[in-house]
Amino acid sequence: MFESEWMQIALEEAELALTEHEVPVGAVIVKDNVVVSRAHNLCVTRNDPTAHAEILAALDAFHMLGSLDGCTMYVTLEPCAMCAGAMVHMRLPRLVYGAFDPLNGCCGSRVDLGDHWFDHSIETIGGILEDHCTTILKEFFSSIRKK
Repeated sequence: MFESEWMQIALEEAELALTEHEVPVGAVIVKDNVVVSRAHNLCVTRNDPTAHAEILAALDAFHMLGSLDGCTMYVTLEPCAMCAGAMVHMRLPRLVYGAFDPLNGCCGSRVDLGDHWFDHSIETIGGILEDHCTTILKEFFSSIRKK
């Protein structure tokens, strides 16, 4: 499959987050062209500020496989410091994200925590299906402001 096809699956997860009144971020972990795990934000549902899509998907895959060796994470929004740090500690080799986050993004926008800061680096690609990933977030926050 192509990068955009995996990102489309992450967007499906983001749509699920919308139905649960969560910030619409979705993540998918892929290994050997097979989806290992997928998740969306559940911070509100779980009353847990750490329940980001990236953390949930990575933990699920890590527990299932024992490591993230050979995996790629596809996520609709550039990860924050918490998620980027978790990816470094779990030794995720590759990250692909959609929308850039100039305020909180820690995989290229504000800083790049996965790029030689620590003892593990993450190959990172941003901007895959960026317009779709950005639109779902903008529409969500616009609807919140209207309320």
